[in-house]
Amino acid sequence: MVITNGRVAEREFLRRLYPDPYFPDELLDRGRGILLRLCQRIEREQPADLVALYALTHAATEEFNELDEALGDADSGIETVAREEIAEDFAFVASAYGFANADVEELIAPRDW
Repeated sequence: MVITNGRVAEREFLRRLYPDPYFPDELLDRGRGILLRLCQRIEREQPADLVALYALTHAATEEFNELDEALGDADSGIETVAREEIAEDFAFVASAYGFANADVEELIAPRDW
């Protein structure tokens, strides 16, 4: 499925992390994929309210929890800079799809990182 939201299609997710060798590109690519799949689900399912949106973002956050384990195996991890970047990307996604009032902490509530 192609992303139809122009703002999202132009977004370079996790862009601040790629220049840092601490984060392996192939694992960042997985993180970018999580965010793109989240966008695809939002476009497909069109959540009607924040509760429905949070259900989708929580599922994506669980995927980031698994990614954090893979990062740990690569002597990396979701630390302060990565946490902020991921949270900013989740907030951007919510806003881009009309949920500017979404609480960023609730968007990523099930995080282990």
